[in-house]
Amino acid sequence: MRANLRKFVIGLLMLAVLVALAIHSRHRLHLTDFTWRKFAHAVSEANITLLLLSVLVIYGCYAIRAVRWQRFSRYVGRSTFLSTYSATLMGFAGIFLLARFGEPVRPLLLARKNKAPVASMFGIWVLERLFDFASAVVLAAISVLVFAGRLSDAGADTDSLNKARTGGWVLVGILAALIALLLYFRLHGAGELYKRLEKWRQGTGWRKAFAGAITGFSEGLQAIRSVTDLVLAVAYSAAHWALVALIYLMVSRAFGEAFPHSTMNYPGAMVLLAFTLVGSTLQLPAVGGGAQIASIIALTTIFGVDNEPATAIAIMLWLVTFASCILVGIPLLIHEGFSLGDLWRLARTEAKAEDAGTHVPIRQVHGTPHHESQHGKGSKP
Repeated sequence: MRANLRKFVIGLLMLAVLVALAIHSRHRLHLTDFTWRKFAHAVSEANITLLLLSVLVIYGCYAIRAVRWQRFSRYVGRSTFLSTYSATLMGFAGIFLLARFGEPVRPLLLARKNKAPVASMFGIWVLERLFDFASAVVLAAISVLVFAGRLSDAGADTDSLNKARTGGWVLVGILAALIALLLYFRLHGAGELYKRLEKWRQGTGWRKAFAGAITGFSEGLQAIRSVTDLVLAVAYSAAHWALVALIYLMVSRAFGEAFPHSTMNYPGAMVLLAFTLVGSTLQLPAVGGGAQIASIIALTTIFGVDNEPATAIAIMLWLVTFASCILVGIPLLIHEGFSLGDLWRLARTEAKAEDAGTHVPIRQVHGTPHHESQHGKGSKP
């Protein structure tokens, strides 16, 4: 009885998300053959234990993110794991509540919790995104170039795999060019460019905004100062995304009957994750949508999953990897004295500051005493 109740609650939650997703994505998805009966059946047959375990694993992923952020910010100042972890959860909860508009909130919260310069936190944020992008490229390339045989074992369509291999080599080329550019910029170009943009930083308009963005990018790269820094950053990133791929495997296997040809394996989960990451760049207002659509497309076209279970899997992946942070993140925000209105105003203020080539002073972050504001705009570590 209790198990049925859990399935019923999860089904209602997924149904609510599905309705919102369908409204915002009705022109992108062909749901003419969609039946609620098949969708309900897929949900009722889901393995609850695997789904709950995947939620625990995603909190481990946030912990790895916090450790990586600590490593990146070690040259800025001292920080504790608990303060970084709590700010990370609050930041991702802010993104859930405000969608893309909430992304600047996380660096501001990390600056507040660790009493760090705001400009340096945004520089590290840029560096973090670069490592995540590189990780996504590596995941996609490895899955289609190295594990092609095992993808076939997971029921992946052979024609789709052949087309994906070409894209995999393109991604490898893009990643190699990006790494070479970053190495050159880090070793030779950063200092010189910083000097050349001095007049722009003192100016106004788009030149000041561009100079501020380049300065933040340069400051982020300063977190990598040794071979050890680079190796640990790569190791943390690999561990994080390997766990995320494991979550995709667990959620897919929770809906095991959805795969008509075979059982989802780890390389297949890597491909599904890579597709989802591409879709996440096309988020729609309020509920996102891009990631879910990409997941559904990958499940139906590559793995041959029917529309209904593919939709159920995509929604559950979204709930686990994106929405579950609110279980702890929102209570932490409330404990810190933040309301939804506070987060919205903070995000808008930061957006306006970035247009002017600056950042929000840390004293303007809600609840931060004035004596904690030790660094202004453009402060250096």
